[in-house]
Amino acid sequence: MNEIEIVPVRTRRTLNEFIGYPYRLHRGDALWVPQLRAEVRKLLSPKKNPFFEYAEARYFLARRTGNTVGRIAAFSNRRHNALFDDRVGFFGFFECADDSEAARALLDAAADWLRARDLNVLRGPISFAMATDEVGLLVDGFDAPPAIMSPYNPRYYTRLVEDAGFVKVKDLISYQSTEVHMDFGGPLIQRLRQGAALLEKRYGLTTRSLDFSRFDAEIALIKELYNKAWESNWGFVPLTDREIDHVAAQLKPIADPDILPFVLKDGKPIGFAVVVPDLNTALKTNPSGRLFPGIVKILWASRHISRLRIMLLGTLPEWRRKGIDAVLYRHIWDKGFPKGYRWGEAGWILEDNGPMNNALLKMGFSPYKRYRIYDRPIRSIQRERANLASR
Repeated sequence: MNEIEIVPVRTRRTLNEFIGYPYRLHRGDALWVPQLRAEVRKLLSPKKNPFFEYAEARYFLARRTGNTVGRIAAFSNRRHNALFDDRVGFFGFFECADDSEAARALLDAAADWLRARDLNVLRGPISFAMATDEVGLLVDGFDAPPAIMSPYNPRYYTRLVEDAGFVKVKDLISYQSTEVHMDFGGPLIQRLRQGAALLEKRYGLTTRSLDFSRFDAEIALIKELYNKAWESNWGFVPLTDREIDHVAAQLKPIADPDILPFVLKDGKPIGFAVVVPDLNTALKTNPSGRLFPGIVKILWASRHISRLRIMLLGTLPEWRRKGIDAVLYRHIWDKGFPKGYRWGEAGWILEDNGPMNNALLKMGFSPYKRYRIYDRPIRSIQRERANLASR
C-alpha cells in the first residue's frame, strides 16, 4: 500500500483543496448537507473569524498517491486553557475516507503540532467554538439529516477515531419534536401552555419576541444573558463581544424574529432562546456549495422551510430549575406553528444535564441524535509511534 503524505495547508491552492474535499467525499450521500464554500472560508480565516483573536490553528491534508483522502484542523484555544487551567489542544474539520492509516496520520499530525505548543491532550472534534460551531462526532442518529450548524459524518468515522486510541469524554444529545408530538391543538402543547401559564402567574413573568428594529440593542442584551446563563456548562468558554456580533451577522439574514423569545421579570429579561429556521433544507438544493448559481435555488427553497433549530436556550443562574424553559418553548411553538413550522430540534444538551434532558422529555421531545467528544493524551501518540518504530 502506498504511504500517506501529510501536507500542511499553506497556499491558496491547498486551502481550496481543504475546503473542497468534503464535497467530493460525500457526493452521493443523501444525508450530507453541502454548506456554502464562502462561509466555510470565512470560518477558517484568521482575518475574518474573531475566534482567532485568542486561538491559532493549522490545517492539514492527507494524500495517497497524490489524491486527497482526508483533512483535519488542529487548534489551540488560549482562553479555554486559562479558564480551566489545563493544556488541551483540539482537532476539528475532520473528514476522511474509510482509511484508518490516513485517519491516524491526520490525528498524529494534529497532535505533533499541538505538542510543540506544550499541550498534552488532544480533544475533538470541535470546529471551533463549543456553543456556536459544529461539535462532536455523530455516533447515533444516522437516519436523519443534520439541522443547521450541526455536524454530520458517516458511521465509519467512529471506528477511525476510536481505532486511533481516542476515548469518550462527553456525549451531547439533540432532541426532536414533530407535528405529531406538538400538534397545535394536541394534548402535549395544551399541557405546555397550561404549565407555562402557571409559571407566568407564579413568578410574574411575560414574554416577548426579538425586536428587529432594535437589532443591535437586542444582541447586546443576548450577550449579557448568554455568558451568565452558560457559565457553569462543561467546556464553556465565554464568547467575546466580537464573536457574538459575528454569529449574529451570520444568522440575521435567516432569522425569524417572531420566534426568538425573551422571558421577562418586571420588564427585565431573565432568559432567552436563539431559534433559527433550518436552512439546511434549502442548502441541500445546492450540492456544489458554490454561491453562484446556487444562491437562486437556495433562496427559492428557503421560502418553504418548515423546520426549526433551537440552538441556545438559557436563564440567569438564579432562575434555573424553575421551569422557565417551558415558558420559552411555549412562545416558540405559539409563534412558530401558525407560520408553518412543523418540526423542531432542541440541542445539543450535555448528557449529564439532568434538568434540561428531563424537561425536554416531559415536553414531548425525543432524543434522536448523539454526538461524542473524544480525548487522547498527546504523549501516548508519541510513545506509541516510538514503540512501533522499535519493532
